[in-house]
Amino acid sequence: MILHANLVDLHLRQIYTVALEVVEQKIQRIQKITSDPSLPFLLPGFIDAHVHVESSMLVPSEFARLAVVHGTVGTISDPHEIANVCGMQGVEYMIDNGKQVPFHFFFGAPSCVPATPFETAGGEISPADIQELMARPEILYLAEMMNWPGTVNRDPLVMEKIQIAQQQCKPIDGHAPGLRGELAQKYVSAGPSTDHECFTFEEALEKINLGMKISIREGSAAKNFEALINLIDDYPEMLLFCSDDKHPDNLALSHINELVRRAVAKGKNTFDVLRAACINPIIHYSLPVGQLREGDGADFILVKDLENFEVLATYIQGQKVAENGKSLIPRTKNEVINKFSTSLKTPTDFQISGLGEQVRVIEALDGQLITPEIEGKIILKNGLAESNPDQDILKITVVNRYQDAPPALAFIKNFGLKNGAIASSVGHDSHNIIAVGVDDDSISRAVNLLIEAKGGVSAVWGDQEEVLPLPVGGIMSPEDGYEVAAAYTRIDHLAKEMGSKLNSPFMTLSFMALLVIPDLKLSDKGLFDGKKFAFTKVFKIN
Repeated sequence: MILHANLVDLHLRQIYTVALEVVEQKIQRIQKITSDPSLPFLLPGFIDAHVHVESSMLVPSEFARLAVVHGTVGTISDPHEIANVCGMQGVEYMIDNGKQVPFHFFFGAPSCVPATPFETAGGEISPADIQELMARPEILYLAEMMNWPGTVNRDPLVMEKIQIAQQQCKPIDGHAPGLRGELAQKYVSAGPSTDHECFTFEEALEKINLGMKISIREGSAAKNFEALINLIDDYPEMLLFCSDDKHPDNLALSHINELVRRAVAKGKNTFDVLRAACINPIIHYSLPVGQLREGDGADFILVKDLENFEVLATYIQGQKVAENGKSLIPRTKNEVINKFSTSLKTPTDFQISGLGEQVRVIEALDGQLITPEIEGKIILKNGLAESNPDQDILKITVVNRYQDAPPALAFIKNFGLKNGAIASSVGHDSHNIIAVGVDDDSISRAVNLLIEAKGGVSAVWGDQEEVLPLPVGGIMSPEDGYEVAAAYTRIDHLAKEMGSKLNSPFMTLSFMALLVIPDLKLSDKGLFDGKKFAFTKVFKIN
């Protein structure tokens, strides 16, 4: 195969017209030819430097079918979502399913499964498991070390996991939201070399000066592109682009190409932007992905221009996998694994005895994972604490889906529902059922839809009931990715019709049990203070 195009050479920082010859999955020859500005531009493929494929609600083979359309050729994938549900079996599932398609899935060994001892998970990854995974060629790094208190304080179990990765000379991903000063220094000195959780420019700059690579994240819920992109002016070699968590409707529309387009539109240097999107992940993780040099694997994309970055074609190991907005990767047969064992609930299971009107409230913030603790006033009726829709303070519950147990209950602000309830068994990181609603009957119905489906997302509004089943681990669908995206779009639209003003209400909901992100979250065991790393009370009683 010979292609004629304008090569964007990220090593020489030049653009010139070439004839590129591919032989047996590799770039055999790159020959300069007479300049032709009418030809498309040839770039290395985009790489998502940190993503949980499971958050797309798609199995890896289906994720790949959607991602290649946007010029993505590979992902640094942390499989800890499915590992929290199914343990090592879940990690094996992701590796095996990803191998069915022409796409570069680079998986890490999950470092924090379960994420904390303050919640119920369905699986565990021990140091012995990490030792086994690290010996595998498919496992290229230790996935995000979310236990920053254990890292900072040199907890023996945490350090054992880190040292296993170091012995294998494999990088360690970080997760250190808001850590500054001495805490940041102690965290970085333990071994983590990347972070995708920086909230501010100043935090990211401090970590860069400590030697960390910073992933600029733009997912369906968490977005820090605007806060961090100016770092690329002075530190292009220290930045990566990632999505972290991207729901199927968003993945159907764009991926890393969107960050590239927005960065260039802000006037950032095109070579620097493309370095962050294409080259820096390859260098940091020592990826076997082509960088558009002779002898490299034939992993590249053709784009119409260097402004909108409209992807005309994507090639992986010399095979054309997408063309003009259409995926050329065929569907595969996708098996189902799962752990779901809890009984149907009744409205009385979601009643809260009223101990006062003033309560601690989780404040959900659009586009952020942090959830400040605020104080709010609920309604007391017949001795029970109920939602206060007029103040947008609604009841939230986390239901243990691995065994029968009383639901955990609290209150949350900013979901905006005026009627009904929404629920999801995508609940980072342990993936218990999370629901937010106006009344106990609606909450119970939404939860039961998921119990009956063995996982998914649901919405209940009056007589209307909608559910998107996710039978793979209760977090992924084995079905066609585009059909899943369309179904998700419908249920997302319904949640917004019910009153939610959040950009992605189900994605935001999925993070309300993520205890490792401050300030206030809810696990299946109770309301949790992420700053003190301890449980706290719902009611504010003097």
